[in-house]
Amino acid sequence: MIKPTPNPPETDPTSPYESLDSRKLHQAADRALDHYLCPHGSTPPPRSNRAMYAVTADTKNEDLLANACETLACAKTIAQEFAGLVKPSQRRTLMGIAQLIMLSELAVNRVLDNLELPG
Repeated sequence: MIKPTPNPPETDPTSPYESLDSRKLHQAADRALDHYLCPHGSTPPPRSNRAMYAVTADTKNEDLLANACETLACAKTIAQEFAGLVKPSQRRTLMGIAQLIMLSELAVNRVLDNLELPG
């Protein structure tokens, strides 16, 4: 039997940081990258401590509603596309779920339209 792909290359199992010289080399490389990617005098962009999906007390209502609207739109699309892959009896159920999601999305959109933003 002929194998369609070649064997993976042999790799050296030793760490690049095993010797003192290699550690110095990597530290120098890190300094060079920092020099060119973060010029002197500039500060790196601040990192946010908030988690990606955290809903904290300082989150604005408009942001929450916009996120809910996008999530509902995605859920509706998933339900509609999945409905095309199942039997007709299950398809009606999925299309009903998609319609409920769409109605929720319309309600959230209406709240976003009515929301008064601070001047």
